[in-house]
Amino acid sequence: MSPHDVWTRLVAVREQAPLIHNITNFVVMNNTANALLAVGASPAMIHATDEVEDFVTVSQALVVNIGTLYSEQVAACKLAAARAKTVGVPWVLDPVGVGATPYRRAVAASLLRLGPNVIRGNGSEILTLAPHAPSGAGRGVDSLDASDAALTAAQWLASESHTIVAITGAVDYVTDGARVAEIHNGHPLMARVTGLGCSATAVIGAFLAVDPEAFAATVAALAVFGVAGEVAAGWAAGPGSLQVALLDALYTLDEATLQAKLRVTVR
Repeated sequence: MSPHDVWTRLVAVREQAPLIHNITNFVVMNNTANALLAVGASPAMIHATDEVEDFVTVSQALVVNIGTLYSEQVAACKLAAARAKTVGVPWVLDPVGVGATPYRRAVAASLLRLGPNVIRGNGSEILTLAPHAPSGAGRGVDSLDASDAALTAAQWLASESHTIVAITGAVDYVTDGARVAEIHNGHPLMARVTGLGCSATAVIGAFLAVDPEAFAATVAALAVFGVAGEVAAGWAAGPGSLQVALLDALYTLDEATLQAKLRVTVR
């Protein structure tokens, strides 16, 4: 994927300002909303079971994040995902900490059966979702498995579930089961800020809203997020200032910067 391909999709997000319905966790709600605004999308955090189905129908994409689960939220996730599939709204699953408890694994499995267009997780989360791969060694929401260690599992999961699987880490991988994109952008400081993986998932939702080709949309979204992270790390003194700098980098990112920094290969 060329810098121009990525830029064209970013411009589409900025011009169309798609409405992204997020059912997400309490820790990252503000980060996620601000990342979507910075990239050019419009965020909504709608969790109530009484309205999620109606809100999905007026949204351009749905993002489901299981980071801070509770019973009503699980019900809302299932209702929203089912409605999204019925009305043709693309949706993204972020299985945060899926390996931590049996409850999380059961919830993630039930959501997986509802057919997400994209799954985005770290190495351990993707390994946990793939029952025929070695079990991921997660610690809460942290990954103890590198992204490349989960690539075979991701390809299997993508093929079996007919979806796109993205693994984020030092190198990000995106696969549809056959093709594999490697994204060598980002910065180690990003791992010191909570919720940046969740923000990346939300940005995938924004790109998916303007591009029906889920593989290309996911690659472009993670490329933009990674390049913005590199730019932000160059401005930041540490994790605190990185959070603010990342929003500015997403907002001001231009084609020349993508041309200079983008490191994506597809095989």
